[in-house]
Amino acid sequence: MINRVSLLIVISMIFFSQNNNPVLSNGLDGNQSNQDIYREIGYTTVDAAAEQFEKHFKQRLKLPLRVPPIAFTHIMGRVNDLEGSDKDSFEVKYINVKNPDNHYKINIRPVQHKLQYKNEEINKGITLKDGNKAVYLNHSGFNVLVFEKGSWQYMLSINKKAADMMLPGTLVQIANSIEAQES
Repeated sequence: MINRVSLLIVISMIFFSQNNNPVLSNGLDGNQSNQDIYREIGYTTVDAAAEQFEKHFKQRLKLPLRVPPIAFTHIMGRVNDLEGSDKDSFEVKYINVKNPDNHYKINIRPVQHKLQYKNEEINKGITLKDGNKAVYLNHSGFNVLVFEKGSWQYMLSINKKAADMMLPGTLVQIANSIEAQES
């Protein structure tokens, strides 16, 4: 009887100690070669990249509280600090190495250096909960929601195949979750 209880405890410890958290979010595990590739192109944890971006622009950055309801294996962030502040941006990338269709990205840049798009690229215009205007674009296999909050332009992008698995309006719900932080 004692052996069965001991075996049950050991199995429970193994089961409950397994870490199923996405990598580069707060820790590093998983496929080392994938992580090395992302590190080489400037990715780090989201918190570290957000802190670097806030220091660079001397402004507080607010991220959405929600994410798409699909599985991700890696969450990472980076600051794209290019020549001149007009091209600098913050990027958060959510991917699933087992399912490449599960790809979601957040790009943020100062409003004074926002990306421009043509009217013919707009699929639909909407109004967010806080009254700000947003537009849906289709770009390179992604559904993109573009809007401004405070002094930032946000671009939420999700792979079209992953978007087909979600309820319509998911990106709008994510955008509205930024406003919820201000309350």
